Amino acid sequence: MLKDFVKLETFLTVARERSFSKASAKLGISQPAVTQQIKFIEKYLAAKIIERKKNGIKLTNEGEELYKIATRLEKEIHSCEQEVLKIINKEMTFKLGASFTIGTYLIPGKCLNTIGEAINNDINLSIDVSDNIIQKLKDRKLDVGLIESPVIDPDLIYREWVEDELVVVSNTPIAKILKTEELYDFDWICREEGSHTRKVVSEVFEELGVSCKSFNVLSEVSNTTAVLQTIKKADKNADRPVVSIISKHAIADEVANGELFEARLRGYTMTRKFYIVYSKENKHNAYVDKVVNYILAGHC
Repeated sequence: MLKDFVKLETFLTVARERSFSKASAKLGISQPAVTQQIKFIEKYLAAKIIERKKNGIKLTNEGEELYKIATRLEKEIHSCEQEVLKIINKEMTFKLGASFTIGTYLIPGKCLNTIGEAINNDINLSIDVSDNIIQKLKDRKLDVGLIESPVIDPDLIYREWVEDELVVVSNTPIAKILKTEELYDFDWICREEGSHTRKVVSEVFEELGVSCKSFNVLSEVSNTTAVLQTIKKADKNADRPVVSIISKHAIADEVANGELFEARLRGYTMTRKFYIVYSKENKHNAYVDKVVNYILAGHC
């Protein structure tokens, strides 16, 4: 069985995620397939290795022992993969795609350089909307994508990366915590229909019973950079601040420098996940694996 590391990889993923469904999503295979592979191992060992609990799973004593063995084997395989990369040592340009907020504010040039050094090749960054990144991955025009919304496609694998928070941003000082009724006192810069940011905001506003149609909207723009530039250039009016909702990552420097001001909604936190996505065909691609693990390790 040790020759078939795929099943052991499935076991390790279930153990680490503490969930069959989360392991399924991470591996890019169906949940029944995950269950089947675990049953194969249990049949091979003639012992139960995982117990299902209400709050997840628990390894049996046999499962704990297998986990130690599989972890050692995994480390050796990863070490060998690095040697394989040295043998391949082919010149290529690794194609990374990122949505606007991620590509502009979360992936600095220094990070791209270090990723390139890790795989000993050049990195090309393409910034686009999440839907287009997904299509480019399917068309093999990108190797890995970093997106703001999980545009689900059965041919792709999605890995949760970091959590983002959307905040209210203003070009003049405003209260740190905003009441629902105060939202009507601002002039708004909104995202265009169809953007993931607008979708997240609309869901929260619906819960609050807030109607965007009642806001005084100055303009609708297509991306985060356009929001920032519009707010910065807008006239500063303490009685009628110009505001929008944007990723906290996009305004971190301006807030720290006192150029812009952020606020949150009372009783609500607008959060979303950023995802790393790549084709199932590249699941065992040494370069893709290296880049994905490098980003997940927090080097960017």
